[in-house]
Amino acid sequence: MASNVSTATATAKTPLLQSNSRWHSSSRLCVSHNNFNSFSTHSNSSYHSNLRLTTLHHRRTLVLLRNPIPHSSHSQSHSHPHPQSQSQSQSNSSSSSSSSSSAFEQWDSLTAKFAGASNIPFLLLQLPQIILNARNLVAGNNSALFAVPWLGMLTGVLGNLSLLSYFAKKREKEVIVVQTLGVVSQYIVFSQLAIAGAMPFSFFLITSAVVSAGLLVNFLNYFYLLKPSLWLLWEDFITIGGLSALPQVMWSTFVPYLPNTVLPGAFAFLAALTAVIMARTGKLSEKGTKFVGAISGWTATLLFMWMPVSQMWTNFLNPNNIKGLSAFSMLLAMIGNGLMIPRALLIRDFMWFLGSSWASLFYGYGNIVCLYWFNSISSEFFLAASAGLFLWIGMALWRDTVVYGHSSPLTSLRELVFGAQV
Repeated sequence: MASNVSTATATAKTPLLQSNSRWHSSSRLCVSHNNFNSFSTHSNSSYHSNLRLTTLHHRRTLVLLRNPIPHSSHSQSHSHPHPQSQSQSQSNSSSSSSSSSSAFEQWDSLTAKFAGASNIPFLLLQLPQIILNARNLVAGNNSALFAVPWLGMLTGVLGNLSLLSYFAKKREKEVIVVQTLGVVSQYIVFSQLAIAGAMPFSFFLITSAVVSAGLLVNFLNYFYLLKPSLWLLWEDFITIGGLSALPQVMWSTFVPYLPNTVLPGAFAFLAALTAVIMARTGKLSEKGTKFVGAISGWTATLLFMWMPVSQMWTNFLNPNNIKGLSAFSMLLAMIGNGLMIPRALLIRDFMWFLGSSWASLFYGYGNIVCLYWFNSISSEFFLAASAGLFLWIGMALWRDTVVYGHSSPLTSLRELVFGAQV
């Protein structure tokens, strides 16, 4: 537990409209097989076994356990029910269990398709920037590309790579495609910036190496072709990088009200490096090691969650800048992240659910509210977006309640946060 047009820039002083964020974290699954103990030593087979997502079979089993076989009234009043009555009761029970299982399978398939469909709005978010950059390059207007904040986009790429690793471990192939698309589309923009001279060539080479290595490592790991030791080394890298970037981006949002310094990122880097070394050398408890293993997913999610906060702060300081926001882009961001909410809820992935919901509500819809407040969009547009979003979330909660056999959506939300109790 997505892609936004905005980027979490290091200075965070301009509207964040270029990053390709995908939401999506330390998940709480119904019957979890996910192991965040990334620094443990495993054999190759047991290592990949612990990384698998909760299977459909296990989730179906949980649904069936919550819908026990009912007893007929006749069997309750007699110790030896008539064979015909007993057969009829067993037939009805079997039919009920089969119906519950079928409903779960159908919703499982649909939510996976919803998550895959989020690629469409996310792609539409990034394409306009790529096309505009290409036109400026062809026209020789290289200076126009200097307006694109490449430093902030580096943060977005690191976030996408972290979440790609998270979902690759969980075998959520639809979301793997979403994250890969985010990395590739942003790398195309980096290439355009390097051609225009808007991005230092040395940084472009480093970025190219990181992106290439990240994509290669994740896909080798997805197909069980990577040694566990190499995967752990990659997880160390994204853990240190993500934890270093998060406090620096948060601090930079409030410059010049805060001193312009890199100390937050530097201290976070040292803390992350120390934590990783202690985990790898066995100086942390098992609980502490699991916590360090989960940092990369959470830092990526929190990084993307901070983006709407930064955008809202920018809108507050410079209300006139709100006119520079595209209502259509905000709508695409709301739709793209919203499409992943049902899937995150179904598999009880709290981090993914939190990230997708936050981005959909506070980034996409939140900026639509700002646009409406400053009379930049019509009331019809605002009402349609509001009705669509809340009806979609309500449908996701209702359908999840039905397939799990609960009496209230609050039960689904409680399981999402605290885990299932059978």
